Amino acid sequence: MFRRTSETQPLTDLPATTDRVTSVLGSGVVWKGQLSGRGGVRIEGAIDGDIALNGMLVVGETGRVTCQKLRANVVIVAGAVRGDIFAEKLEIRSTGRVWGNVVTAAFSTEEGAFLRGQVTMEEQVEMETSPSEESESSDDEQAEVEEPQED
Repeated sequence: MFRRTSETQPLTDLPATTDRVTSVLGSGVVWKGQLSGRGGVRIEGAIDGDIALNGMLVVGETGRVTCQKLRANVVIVAGAVRGDIFAEKLEIRSTGRVWGNVVTAAFSTEEGAFLRGQVTMEEQVEMETSPSEESESSDDEQAEVEEPQED
């Protein structure tokens, strides 16, 4: 009479940890700085800075991302992203807005999605999820300026 009729999934059908959300940036949170790591992240708040994830990134309907580069294995955009996206798979939902260039192997959009930028489809996308090191200029290239001294 009270028997539960549920279909159980075998463990092999469960998504890997990189295919599910493990962290959430809430709608009242504003993050400034770089976000990097491993696992799935859902953004409902605002983030201003580069993102490099080995996993999934979901930008929710209230989520706002402003960055130079956004790198993740899977990116789902239902909110707004201003910056270039590098992903193995990109999905822009009907409420999603993207301003920036896209490099991806798989791309899909829903009716009503917005994208202003260039889409480049590649067979495989290099996922450099570690922060890139910028080259520093040497002391020889910098000119020294002497200010006049007052007596």
